[in-house]
Amino acid sequence: MKDGKKTILIVEDSQVQVLAMLKLLENQPLNMLCATNGKAGLEMARQEHPDVILLDIQMPEMDGLEVCRQLQADSATVSIPVILLTTQDNAETLRQGFDGGAVDFIPKDAFYETILVETLKQLAII
Repeated sequence: MKDGKKTILIVEDSQVQVLAMLKLLENQPLNMLCATNGKAGLEMARQEHPDVILLDIQMPEMDGLEVCRQLQADSATVSIPVILLTTQDNAETLRQGFDGGAVDFIPKDAFYETILVETLKQLAII
């Protein structure tokens, strides 16, 4: 997408969560891409080179931790910031995510506009 807007790739298997994120970000100057599983998300990231990826951890086909590891292992996608979205905000999951290359976590139970928007601002996405 070459319209000057930054692009976010949402990789999330819950349509309800995807719609909530799209609604939260609809007034931001962003292009939005969506994938419904980890394998499709990884492929879309490689093809589209988004500016940031919002990545669920628990998904079919390939979990978010594995997607994150593969993105970090690929020279074409290693520089894309990954924010993990999860209900699993325990220490081991956090460690695995950061070891896999994630730049931040947003717990789904605390998921609201301020957290997401402030995180995207810190990454200079919006």
